[in-house]
Amino acid sequence: MNYWLVKSEPDAFSWDQQVANGVEPWTGVRNHAARNNLKAMRVGDRAFFYHSNIGREIVGVVEVVREAYPDPTAESGDWVAVDMKAIAPMPHPVGLAAIKADPALADLALVRLSRLSVGPVSPEHWAHLCAMGGLRI
Repeated sequence: MNYWLVKSEPDAFSWDQQVANGVEPWTGVRNHAARNNLKAMRVGDRAFFYHSNIGREIVGVVEVVREAYPDPTAESGDWVAVDMKAIAPMPHPVGLAAIKADPALADLALVRLSRLSVGPVSPEHWAHLCAMGGLRI
């Protein structure tokens, strides 16, 4: 299993909407590096659901239930979507300030490549962030 972090602006699509919708396509990614990360996702991979711009915190965990397919919102180009389902909320959301303040997370993609909307998370970082948020799954 691989781990990821996916960002969404909560005023456009929030964790609560993800939970309410059950399975939801992750669409609208228009960055080549983020697209390549979507293409690398496999069924069963897990991702932190991160609220960007408003909140700036990890608020839950989703799981990939359908691998990359053509993004139905793209007018042209090689853009892809994956389907995600909500697994669990983060008991204590983990904010960006706490993440940046933790030396153990200095090389996390969220810190190093702050504009990347879909990024990898190492197993070590995954475990560390779950512990920070009180998540046991």
